[in-house]
Amino acid sequence: MKIVVLAGGLSPERNVSLSSGTMITHALRSLGHQAALVDMYFGLEDYDGPLEAFFDRDVTDRWKQVDPKAPDLEAVKRQRKWKSPNQFGQGVLELCQMADIVFLAFHGTCGEDGRVQAAFDLMGIPYTGAEYLGSAIAMDKDFTKRLIAGLDVATPKWRRAEYTMKDIDSLTSTTPVPCVVKPVASGSSIGVFIAHTKKELYAALVKGLEFGGHCVLEQYVKGREIQVGILAGKALPSIEIIPSDGFYDYENKYQPGAAKEVCPAEIPPEWEKAVGKAAETVYEALGLTVYSRADFIVTEDGTPWFLEINTLPGMTPTSLVPQEAAAIGLDYAGLCQRIIDESLKARNG
Repeated sequence: MKIVVLAGGLSPERNVSLSSGTMITHALRSLGHQAALVDMYFGLEDYDGPLEAFFDRDVTDRWKQVDPKAPDLEAVKRQRKWKSPNQFGQGVLELCQMADIVFLAFHGTCGEDGRVQAAFDLMGIPYTGAEYLGSAIAMDKDFTKRLIAGLDVATPKWRRAEYTMKDIDSLTSTTPVPCVVKPVASGSSIGVFIAHTKKELYAALVKGLEFGGHCVLEQYVKGREIQVGILAGKALPSIEIIPSDGFYDYENKYQPGAAKEVCPAEIPPEWEKAVGKAAETVYEALGLTVYSRADFIVTEDGTPWFLEINTLPGMTPTSLVPQEAAAIGLDYAGLCQRIIDESLKARNG
Protein backbone atom coordinates (compact mmCIF):
# COMPACT_ATOMS: atom_id res chain seq x y z
CA MET A 1 0.00 0.00 0.00
CA LYS A 2 0.95 3.63 -0.43
CA ILE A 3 0.73 5.22 3.01
CA VAL A 4 1.34 8.79 4.15
CA VAL A 5 2.41 8.97 7.79
CA LEU A 6 1.28 12.47 8.77
CA ALA A 7 2.95 14.01 11.82
CA GLY A 8 4.26 17.24 13.31
CA GLY A 9 1.97 20.18 12.71
CA LEU A 10 1.65 23.11 15.09
CA SER A 11 0.98 21.27 18.32
CA PRO A 12 2.84 21.58 21.64
CA GLU A 13 3.27 17.81 21.20
CA ARG A 14 4.89 18.29 17.79
CA ASN A 15 8.17 16.59 18.76
CA VAL A 16 6.35 13.58 20.22
CA SER A 17 4.33 13.29 17.02
CA LEU A 18 7.43 13.32 14.83
CA SER A 19 8.96 10.58 16.98
CA SER A 20 5.84 8.45 16.61
CA GLY A 21 5.79 9.14 12.88
CA THR A 22 9.39 8.03 12.44
CA MET A 23 8.78 4.76 14.26
CA ILE A 24 5.55 4.07 12.37
CA THR A 25 7.15 4.78 8.97
CA HIS A 26 10.02 2.37 9.62
CA ALA A 27 7.57 -0.29 10.81
CA LEU A 28 5.33 0.07 7.77
CA ARG A 29 8.29 -0.15 5.42
CA SER A 30 9.43 -3.31 7.21
CA LEU A 31 6.07 -4.80 6.22
CA GLY A 32 6.62 -3.93 2.57
CA HIS A 33 4.48 -0.80 2.35
CA GLN A 34 5.54 2.38 0.55
CA ALA A 35 5.37 4.76 3.52
CA ALA A 36 6.16 8.48 3.38
CA LEU A 37 6.74 10.51 6.55
CA VAL A 38 5.37 14.04 6.14
CA ASP A 39 5.43 16.99 8.53
CA MET A 40 1.97 18.48 8.05
CA TYR A 41 3.11 22.06 8.68
CA PHE A 42 6.23 22.16 6.50
CA GLY A 43 4.96 19.74 3.90
CA LEU A 44 7.11 19.25 0.83
CA GLU A 45 8.59 22.75 0.68
CA ASP A 46 12.16 21.38 0.50
CA TYR A 47 11.32 18.67 -2.03
CA ASP A 48 11.30 19.30 -5.77
CA GLY A 49 10.96 15.78 -7.16
CA PRO A 50 7.84 14.00 -8.45
CA LEU A 51 5.18 13.29 -5.81
CA GLU A 52 5.20 9.57 -6.63
CA ALA A 53 8.89 9.30 -5.68
CA PHE A 54 8.28 10.85 -2.25
CA PHE A 55 6.87 7.53 -1.01
CA ASP A 56 10.34 5.98 -1.38
CA ARG A 57 12.29 8.91 0.06
CA ASP A 58 14.80 8.07 2.81
CA VAL A 59 13.56 8.49 6.39
CA THR A 60 16.14 9.56 8.95
CA ASP A 61 16.06 8.90 12.68
CA ARG A 62 16.67 12.53 13.68
CA TRP A 63 13.20 12.81 15.21
CA LYS A 64 13.12 9.35 16.82
CA GLN A 65 14.17 10.52 20.28
CA VAL A 66 11.82 13.12 21.79
CA ASP A 67 13.47 16.36 22.90
CA PRO A 68 13.14 16.84 26.69
CA LYS A 69 11.52 20.24 26.18
CA ALA A 70 8.30 21.07 24.36
CA PRO A 71 8.85 23.07 21.13
CA ASP A 72 8.69 26.83 20.75
CA LEU A 73 5.86 27.02 18.21
CA GLU A 74 6.56 30.64 17.30
CA ALA A 75 10.09 29.61 16.37
CA VAL A 76 8.65 26.75 14.31
CA LYS A 77 6.43 29.20 12.42
CA ARG A 78 9.41 31.44 11.61
CA GLN A 79 11.23 28.50 10.02
CA ARG A 80 8.52 27.94 7.45
CA LYS A 81 9.37 29.32 4.01
CA TRP A 82 5.77 29.41 2.82
CA LYS A 83 4.13 32.37 4.55
CA SER A 84 0.56 31.16 4.67
CA PRO A 85 -1.99 30.63 7.47
CA ASN A 86 -2.78 27.21 5.97
CA GLN A 87 -2.06 24.46 8.51
CA PHE A 88 -1.45 22.03 5.65
CA GLY A 89 1.99 22.62 4.18
CA GLN A 90 2.73 22.70 0.48
CA GLY A 91 1.95 19.45 -1.32
CA VAL A 92 0.50 17.69 1.76
CA LEU A 93 -3.07 17.29 0.57
CA GLU A 94 -1.99 16.32 -2.93
CA LEU A 95 0.25 13.57 -1.51
CA CYS A 96 -2.46 12.36 0.88
CA GLN A 97 -4.90 12.04 -2.05
CA MET A 98 -2.42 9.68 -3.72
CA ALA A 99 -2.27 7.38 -0.70
CA ASP A 100 -4.36 4.29 0.05
CA ILE A 101 -4.59 5.54 3.64
CA VAL A 102 -3.08 8.26 5.82
CA PHE A 103 -1.65 7.06 9.12
CA LEU A 104 -2.29 9.89 11.59
CA ALA A 105 0.71 10.12 13.91
CA PHE A 106 -0.47 13.34 15.56
CA HIS A 107 -0.70 14.07 19.27
CA GLY A 108 -2.52 17.03 20.79
CA THR A 109 -4.21 19.89 18.98
CA CYS A 110 -3.82 20.24 15.23
CA GLY A 111 -4.36 16.58 14.43
CA GLU A 112 -5.85 14.75 17.40
CA ASP A 113 -8.73 17.19 17.86
CA GLY A 114 -10.86 16.16 14.90
CA ARG A 115 -10.12 18.99 12.48
CA VAL A 116 -7.85 17.00 10.17
CA GLN A 117 -10.26 14.06 10.32
CA ALA A 118 -13.18 16.29 9.29
CA ALA A 119 -11.20 17.73 6.37
CA PHE A 120 -10.23 14.26 5.19
CA ASP A 121 -13.83 13.06 5.46
CA LEU A 122 -14.89 15.88 3.13
CA MET A 123 -12.10 15.02 0.70
CA GLY A 124 -12.68 11.26 0.78
CA ILE A 125 -9.21 10.52 2.18
CA PRO A 126 -9.11 7.39 4.41
CA TYR A 127 -7.20 7.80 7.70
CA THR A 128 -6.39 5.88 10.86
CA GLY A 129 -8.03 6.21 14.26
CA ALA A 130 -11.26 7.73 15.50
CA GLU A 131 -13.57 9.96 13.46
CA TYR A 132 -13.81 13.73 13.84
CA LEU A 133 -16.57 14.02 16.46
CA GLY A 134 -15.19 11.53 18.98
CA SER A 135 -11.72 13.01 18.48
CA ALA A 136 -12.97 16.53 19.16
CA ILE A 137 -14.85 15.53 22.32
CA ALA A 138 -12.00 13.43 23.71
CA MET A 139 -9.57 16.32 23.19
CA ASP A 140 -11.62 18.48 25.55
CA LYS A 141 -11.15 17.17 29.11
CA ASP A 142 -14.22 19.00 30.39
CA PHE A 143 -16.60 17.79 27.64
CA THR A 144 -15.32 14.22 28.05
CA LYS A 145 -15.97 14.19 31.79
CA ARG A 146 -19.43 15.74 31.31
CA LEU A 147 -20.32 13.01 28.85
CA ILE A 148 -19.30 10.14 31.12
CA ALA A 149 -20.44 11.71 34.41
CA GLY A 150 -23.77 9.88 34.27
CA LEU A 151 -22.23 6.51 33.47
CA ASP A 152 -20.88 3.84 35.79
CA VAL A 153 -17.40 5.36 35.69
CA ALA A 154 -15.85 7.26 38.60
CA THR A 155 -14.10 10.52 37.75
CA PRO A 156 -12.60 13.15 40.10
CA LYS A 157 -14.65 16.30 40.76
CA TRP A 158 -13.71 19.13 38.44
CA ARG A 159 -14.56 22.58 37.21
CA ARG A 160 -13.76 24.34 33.94
CA ALA A 161 -12.16 27.78 34.21
CA GLU A 162 -11.46 30.47 31.63
CA TYR A 163 -9.49 33.22 33.32
CA THR A 164 -7.09 36.12 33.06
CA MET A 165 -4.60 37.43 35.59
CA LYS A 166 -7.29 39.42 37.41
CA ASP A 167 -9.27 36.21 38.12
CA ILE A 168 -6.46 34.23 39.73
CA ASP A 169 -6.93 35.48 43.30
CA SER A 170 -10.60 34.48 43.23
CA LEU A 171 -9.91 31.10 41.62
CA THR A 172 -7.20 30.36 44.16
CA SER A 173 -9.42 31.18 47.12
CA THR A 174 -12.43 29.15 45.87
CA THR A 175 -10.61 26.02 44.67
CA PRO A 176 -9.91 23.28 47.23
CA VAL A 177 -6.39 21.86 47.38
CA PRO A 178 -4.78 19.53 46.64
CA CYS A 179 -5.89 19.76 43.03
CA VAL A 180 -4.58 19.25 39.52
CA VAL A 181 -4.45 22.14 37.03
CA LYS A 182 -4.68 21.02 33.39
CA PRO A 183 -5.07 22.85 30.07
CA VAL A 184 -8.52 21.89 28.82
CA ALA A 185 -7.25 20.67 25.43
CA SER A 186 -3.67 19.45 25.59
CA GLY A 187 -1.79 16.22 26.17
CA SER A 188 1.57 14.71 27.13
CA SER A 189 1.08 16.40 30.54
CA ILE A 190 2.17 19.72 29.02
CA GLY A 191 1.03 22.52 31.32
CA VAL A 192 -0.17 20.10 34.03
CA PHE A 193 0.57 21.01 37.65
CA ILE A 194 -0.27 19.30 40.94
CA ALA A 195 -0.94 21.97 43.57
CA HIS A 196 -0.81 20.84 47.20
CA THR A 197 -1.05 24.35 48.65
CA LYS A 198 -2.78 27.61 47.76
CA LYS A 199 0.62 29.11 46.93
CA GLU A 200 1.32 26.29 44.47
CA LEU A 201 -2.16 26.69 43.00
CA TYR A 202 -1.64 30.42 42.45
CA ALA A 203 1.71 29.73 40.71
CA ALA A 204 0.14 27.00 38.55
CA LEU A 205 -2.67 29.32 37.43
CA VAL A 206 -0.17 32.04 36.54
CA LYS A 207 1.81 29.51 34.51
CA GLY A 208 -1.43 28.33 32.94
CA LEU A 209 -1.85 31.71 31.27
CA GLU A 210 0.92 30.60 28.89
CA PHE A 211 -1.47 27.86 27.73
CA GLY A 212 -4.38 30.21 27.09
CA GLY A 213 -5.88 30.53 30.57
CA HIS A 214 -8.40 27.81 29.77
CA CYS A 215 -8.11 24.93 32.18
CA VAL A 216 -9.71 22.16 34.19
CA LEU A 217 -9.28 22.29 37.95
CA GLU A 218 -9.57 18.69 39.07
CA GLN A 219 -9.72 17.06 42.49
CA TYR A 220 -6.43 15.35 43.30
CA VAL A 221 -6.87 11.60 43.81
CA LYS A 222 -3.99 9.64 45.31
CA GLY A 223 -3.38 6.16 44.00
CA ARG A 224 -1.60 4.06 41.39
CA GLU A 225 -1.37 5.39 37.84
CA ILE A 226 -2.84 2.76 35.54
CA GLN A 227 -3.37 3.22 31.83
CA VAL A 228 -5.34 1.00 29.48
CA GLY A 229 -5.05 0.77 25.73
CA ILE A 230 -8.08 -0.21 23.67
CA LEU A 231 -7.80 -1.91 20.30
CA ALA A 232 -10.91 -2.55 18.20
CA GLY A 233 -13.14 -1.88 21.20
CA LYS A 234 -11.40 -4.32 23.56
CA ALA A 235 -9.16 -3.42 26.48
CA LEU A 236 -5.52 -4.45 26.27
CA PRO A 237 -3.61 -5.53 29.41
CA SER A 238 -3.17 -2.51 31.68
CA ILE A 239 0.16 -0.84 32.38
CA GLU A 240 1.27 0.84 35.61
CA ILE A 241 3.41 3.97 35.50
CA ILE A 242 5.87 4.58 38.34
CA PRO A 243 7.86 7.81 37.72
CA SER A 244 11.34 7.89 39.26
CA ASP A 245 10.71 11.48 40.38
CA GLY A 246 7.56 13.61 40.64
CA PHE A 247 4.56 12.67 38.49
CA TYR A 248 4.29 11.36 34.94
CA ASP A 249 5.05 14.69 33.26
CA TYR A 250 6.35 15.46 29.75
CA GLU A 251 9.97 14.60 30.56
CA ASN A 252 9.14 11.41 32.44
CA LYS A 253 6.95 10.25 29.54
CA TYR A 254 9.53 10.44 26.78
CA GLN A 255 13.01 10.11 28.28
CA PRO A 256 14.13 6.48 28.52
CA GLY A 257 14.49 5.33 32.13
CA ALA A 258 12.61 8.30 33.60
CA ALA A 259 9.69 6.10 34.65
CA LYS A 260 9.20 2.42 35.44
CA GLU A 261 6.47 0.86 33.33
CA VAL A 262 5.02 -2.48 34.41
CA CYS A 263 2.90 -4.37 31.89
CA PRO A 264 0.72 -6.19 32.66
CA ALA A 265 0.18 -4.08 35.76
CA GLU A 266 0.67 -6.05 38.96
CA ILE A 267 -2.86 -5.56 40.25
CA PRO A 268 -5.54 -8.02 41.41
CA PRO A 269 -7.66 -9.62 38.65
CA GLU A 270 -10.79 -7.80 39.84
CA TRP A 271 -8.97 -4.45 39.54
CA GLU A 272 -7.84 -5.37 36.02
CA LYS A 273 -11.40 -6.24 35.06
CA ALA A 274 -12.78 -3.02 36.53
CA VAL A 275 -10.27 -0.70 34.87
CA GLY A 276 -10.64 -2.47 31.52
CA LYS A 277 -14.44 -2.21 31.69
CA ALA A 278 -14.23 1.50 32.58
CA ALA A 279 -11.90 2.15 29.62
CA GLU A 280 -14.24 0.35 27.23
CA THR A 281 -17.25 2.26 28.60
CA VAL A 282 -15.62 5.64 27.96
CA TYR A 283 -14.47 4.52 24.49
CA GLU A 284 -18.02 3.49 23.56
CA ALA A 285 -19.64 6.58 25.10
CA LEU A 286 -17.52 8.88 22.94
CA GLY A 287 -18.17 6.82 19.82
CA LEU A 288 -14.48 6.09 19.30
CA THR A 289 -13.11 3.57 16.82
CA VAL A 290 -9.92 1.62 16.09
CA TYR A 291 -7.75 2.38 19.16
CA SER A 292 -7.18 4.71 22.08
CA ARG A 293 -5.67 4.84 25.58
CA ALA A 294 -7.48 5.75 28.80
CA ASP A 295 -5.72 7.09 31.91
CA PHE A 296 -6.79 6.21 35.45
CA ILE A 297 -5.79 6.57 39.07
CA VAL A 298 -6.68 3.40 40.97
CA THR A 299 -7.18 3.94 44.69
CA GLU A 300 -6.45 1.50 47.52
CA ASP A 301 -9.97 0.05 47.38
CA GLY A 302 -9.54 -0.84 43.69
CA THR A 303 -11.70 1.97 42.29
CA PRO A 304 -10.47 3.19 38.87
CA TRP A 305 -10.87 6.98 38.66
CA PHE A 306 -11.01 8.05 35.02
CA LEU A 307 -8.86 11.07 34.05
CA GLU A 308 -8.87 11.32 30.25
CA ILE A 309 -8.73 9.34 27.02
CA ASN A 310 -6.37 9.77 24.06
CA THR A 311 -7.61 8.98 20.56
CA LEU A 312 -4.14 8.87 18.95
CA PRO A 313 -1.93 7.45 21.70
CA GLY A 314 1.84 7.71 21.46
CA MET A 315 3.86 5.35 19.30
CA THR A 316 7.33 6.58 20.40
CA PRO A 317 10.15 4.34 21.71
CA THR A 318 8.79 4.77 25.27
CA SER A 319 5.05 4.76 24.54
CA LEU A 320 2.55 2.57 26.35
CA VAL A 321 0.09 1.10 23.85
CA PRO A 322 2.87 -0.75 21.94
CA GLN A 323 3.95 -2.29 25.27
CA GLU A 324 0.38 -3.35 26.02
CA ALA A 325 -0.01 -4.84 22.54
CA ALA A 326 3.25 -6.75 23.01
CA ALA A 327 1.75 -8.30 26.15
CA ILE A 328 -0.78 -10.11 23.92
CA GLY A 329 1.85 -11.11 21.36
CA LEU A 330 1.37 -8.22 18.91
CA ASP A 331 4.68 -6.59 17.99
CA TYR A 332 5.10 -2.95 16.94
CA ALA A 333 4.82 -3.55 13.20
CA GLY A 334 1.88 -5.91 13.75
CA LEU A 335 0.15 -3.22 15.82
CA CYS A 336 0.59 -0.68 13.02
CA GLN A 337 -0.89 -3.11 10.50
CA ARG A 338 -3.81 -3.89 12.82
CA ILE A 339 -4.51 -0.16 13.20
CA ILE A 340 -4.59 0.19 9.41
CA ASP A 341 -6.86 -2.83 8.96
CA GLU A 342 -9.32 -1.66 11.63
CA SER A 343 -9.26 1.88 10.25
CA LEU A 344 -10.12 0.75 6.73
CA LYS A 345 -13.05 -1.20 8.19
CA ALA A 346 -14.22 1.90 10.07
CA ARG A 347 -13.88 4.21 7.06
CA ASN A 348 -15.76 1.72 4.88
CA GLY A 349 -18.63 1.66 7.36
